[in-house]
Amino acid sequence: MQINGLNVLITGGGSGLGAATARKLTDLGARVAILDLPISKGQDVADSLEGGLFVDADVTSADKTAEAINTVCQELGSIQVAVNCAGIATGDRTVGRDNVPADLDQFTRTVTINLIGTYNVIRLAASKMASNEPNENGERGVVINTASVAAFEGQIGQAAYAASKGGVVGLTLTVARDLARHGIRNCTIAPGLFLTPMMEGLPEATRDALASVTPFPQRLGKPEEYADLASHIIENSMLNGEVIRLDGAVRLQPR
Repeated sequence: MQINGLNVLITGGGSGLGAATARKLTDLGARVAILDLPISKGQDVADSLEGGLFVDADVTSADKTAEAINTVCQELGSIQVAVNCAGIATGDRTVGRDNVPADLDQFTRTVTINLIGTYNVIRLAASKMASNEPNENGERGVVINTASVAAFEGQIGQAAYAASKGGVVGLTLTVARDLARHGIRNCTIAPGLFLTPMMEGLPEATRDALASVTPFPQRLGKPEEYADLASHIIENSMLNGEVIRLDGAVRLQPR
């Protein structure tokens, strides 16, 4: 699928991986719509893009997300690509100090945003893509999701986060099979340690320590490298149902 001329929806596009992907795809000739919370920098990012569009919605809301995607389709005419970058990272040990059990509400919120929110966007965006005219290869759309290496090597305190991202990994092949008859591909990127806004908020010494555990290149990943892989997934028609680690060969230790 050629990126030039495509209409792309990116959730969580107001910062980090989503913003980098929005810039990359715009540079390659796509028109990008960013879906993010109203308190995000989504409007600022959209304003910086040629033809950029911002719609505010919470991905966990079925009605609000459906309304936002309808707005995108009305403004752009259609969508051929959806990139799911919206998500949160939380930490809480299953049993903490003084034998206090983990906060169930926090676990539920993490899974709701990262997993259910991802699936919510997949189902709604794919339903729009299914009405597209197929290209010469029979393709009507591409969906790209974001997991994490924590899905495979969750660290201490990452039960909620690892479970939510493990769920995204688990749905990847099944969704690809569900959507195959519509000519829609579905892949997931599992980033390692990346320089996202969350990482940028850490002390430099902490960032350096995290970077040192990545075998090569021994640094934090750049959001632009995520964007490069997302672009390749769109363009390579044989990539479907795959979870691709983007991690410099890092394998997370327990802590």
